[in-house]
Amino acid sequence: MQGKALPGFRDFYPEELALRNHIFATWRAVATRYGFEEYDGPPLEALDLYTRKSGDEIVQQLYAFRDKGDREVALRPEMTPTLARMVAARAQALKKPIRWFSIPQLFRYERQQRGRLREHFQLNMDIIGEASALADAELIAAAIDILRAFDLGPQDVRARVSDRRVLRALLMGAEIAEGQLPAALAVIDRSERVPKNVLEEMLKESGYGKRETAAVFAVAELRGIGDVSAALGNVRGGEEAGEPLRQAIAALEAMGLAEFVTVDLTIVRGLAYYTGIVFELFDAAKELRAICGGGRYDGLLAAFGGTDLPALGFGMGDVVLGELLKERGAAPKASTELGAFLIAVSGGEDLTTVLRLAHALRDRGVPVEYGLRHSGVRKQLELASARGAARAVIVGPEERAAGVAVVRDLKAGTEAKVPLEHLLNGFFD
Repeated sequence: MQGKALPGFRDFYPEELALRNHIFATWRAVATRYGFEEYDGPPLEALDLYTRKSGDEIVQQLYAFRDKGDREVALRPEMTPTLARMVAARAQALKKPIRWFSIPQLFRYERQQRGRLREHFQLNMDIIGEASALADAELIAAAIDILRAFDLGPQDVRARVSDRRVLRALLMGAEIAEGQLPAALAVIDRSERVPKNVLEEMLKESGYGKRETAAVFAVAELRGIGDVSAALGNVRGGEEAGEPLRQAIAALEAMGLAEFVTVDLTIVRGLAYYTGIVFELFDAAKELRAICGGGRYDGLLAAFGGTDLPALGFGMGDVVLGELLKERGAAPKASTELGAFLIAVSGGEDLTTVLRLAHALRDRGVPVEYGLRHSGVRKQLELASARGAARAVIVGPEERAAGVAVVRDLKAGTEAKVPLEHLLNGFFD
């Protein structure tokens, strides 16, 4: 028998599952608070759903195979193609804007590294059918509020916001040709992670001279809506290109979230289908990978053969978020949160009373446990402590005769006799 999970896959012992459930519950709570509806799709899709958008080269990153029906299929590596397929199927009937969220498990066959595995769970939140910059602000606010719900503040996390239209306007305003834009965007995207001389060489290989190279690095250094707006004022079409970003930042300020937000043009988001505002959330120290990333992808639904609707969304994975919560001491501990551990002093009638009492308490929603093999009271008390029970409820012949139980507070060490009827009527509330 294999001794551990496959590389890049995880076992979820109770303590890990407690954290996962905590993350899922928080995701759902905030998403529904923002008026989003939950959806889901199959974990197995037709392979061409992914190659249609990303080309055949993506197959090397997928768990792809031919099924017993002789179909080329793949485990889903992302949720957006499934979302596009589902929306296209009912595009006319769905009320716009569509506000949907999902928590799929995703699979990619890629090199493992810190914060990236071959499977992970991811919150996807998308708004479809709305072109307003308020929709962009709404999604960024939701992502920030999720982290706030984990008791993380601006000293812990930052949202870094940019806009592909702004980048395009500034680069073309510096007389960088349309065909050279991909190289410039790739360099800006890598500017914090790759040495400058390496980036200069990348631009040189793409035909950039010294003036164009300097212009690219000048754009990458812009920070804050004030500096970005000033730079846009010097190029043709800059005012128009910057208006959505200004509106979104103003909306986030009105929500009281300005201290979480930084305008940072190094945020490009590598995927070519992004068309407008893009953003990523990082831990403030930038020690981890991005916690969350997304942006506007107008035109993508049409590329999937669906209705041409404006759209935007983000994904937030559980791996990096889980690491951050552990580092901040915000991860919950696994616990069954037992209301009581019931102890029968002897077998026979004591055990019968304990079984009857346990079932009645469980019917009332009180989590309780008892020993499945009879042993001495001391051993049962040790088991009660090991199970994290708040109280031990002890039933012996004298207690049965009096219609009571001895309730021992396992933390305080105190005990009292409590009528059995009282135990069943509000004692554990």
